[in-house]
Amino acid sequence: MSSIYDFSARSLGGKEKSLTDFRGQVLLVVNVASKCGFTPQYEGLEALYRRYGARGFAVLGFPCNQFAGQEPGDAAEIAEFCARNYGVDFPMFAKIDVNGADTHPVYRFLKSAKKGLLGTEAIKWNFTKFLVDRQGRVAARFAPKVRPEDIANDIEALL
Repeated sequence: MSSIYDFSARSLGGKEKSLTDFRGQVLLVVNVASKCGFTPQYEGLEALYRRYGARGFAVLGFPCNQFAGQEPGDAAEIAEFCARNYGVDFPMFAKIDVNGADTHPVYRFLKSAKKGLLGTEAIKWNFTKFLVDRQGRVAARFAPKVRPEDIANDIEALL
């Protein structure tokens, strides 16, 4: 597997979605959670999506409950929370694991393509961000504390 387009994932609505649907776009892939100290980053992620979407950019949100149980809801609860509190309109996917034996294949690809601090692959917390170029290759990895607005220049460079 050489690009993110080689994968698919179940949408928050329950339908399998091929990531080839995003071919040619710059992507920001983020493991998200509704009860995390970084949850307000949804606002910044949505702002990026609205700002750059027409230029071929998308945010892909992957809810994850592996960090202190911070995403306990089911798909309907997650969708309702994101819409009500942050007006999220970017594509959201079904809850997944980003670490361990059941790591989703998308995250296996992302983590092996761009390692974290000291060369580790493990995702350390919610709101770790992967920036993917138009060819489906991972261009950068950002720690949870990096705010979405701080990635704008990196996104613009790929657009």
